[in-house]
Amino acid sequence: MERFMIIGERIHCISPTIRKALEERNPEPILKRAKEQIDAGAHYIDFNIGPAERDGEELMTWGVKLLQEHFDNVPIALDTANKKAIEAGLKVYNREKGKPIINSADAGPRFDLLDLAAEYDAIAIGLCAKEGIPRDNDERMAYCTQILERAMELGMDPEDILFDPLCLVIKGMQEKQMEVLEAIRMMTEMGLKTTGGLSNVSNGAPKHIRPILDSAFVAMAMANGFSSAIINPCDEQLMNTIKSCDVIRGNILYADSYLEL
Repeated sequence: MERFMIIGERIHCISPTIRKALEERNPEPILKRAKEQIDAGAHYIDFNIGPAERDGEELMTWGVKLLQEHFDNVPIALDTANKKAIEAGLKVYNREKGKPIINSADAGPRFDLLDLAAEYDAIAIGLCAKEGIPRDNDERMAYCTQILERAMELGMDPEDILFDPLCLVIKGMQEKQMEVLEAIRMMTEMGLKTTGGLSNVSNGAPKHIRPILDSAFVAMAMANGFSSAIINPCDEQLMNTIKSCDVIRGNILYADSYLEL
């Protein structure tokens, strides 16, 4: 089994600091957040510019070049609703340290991002949804199959799709948590890789509780085969849980210093 893949989520336009930096093309806050996440163990950096309808192409190009030039071509997840911006980022992307990730295609209006992933030989996150939250796992797995079939028609390797069952907030959707974990198990048994926005799970909970909920969920998800997650790698409790689960799953050779790796 491969080690759990960590996609760092902290360069996100929802943050006032990052939003201001993006608007002003100020590299310092972007580079600071990137370094913190890489130092904490992130394998990919998610660069989320939001809708970016006005200047998305220029902004994504700027961000991809900035991050890869300063961090030895760190792999990046290109995250925006603007398809042209994603393509602009793909055009300047340096693949020396890994393929780009497109975050994300779905079975609805973003279905055509699979075409872009195939054209540029990129990894695609496939959100198993069409419009809103899937009703149940029958619907979730139907969308998963649609995405898989389309990707294979385009010549993509199933290894280059990260299927996202859609992690749901516990505070308000507690009854859906075991269903999501079951979907991860089902996808894993199909030989598929999975991912998800882990911070969704604890969204709205008190600050001191969030790391506990996220850590518990990721441990249960990894027991069901979870391959990766979009997380805050600066959350030490969460990272220690992931490393420990990797040891238990045999993905990391045990040593007393495994938490320091």
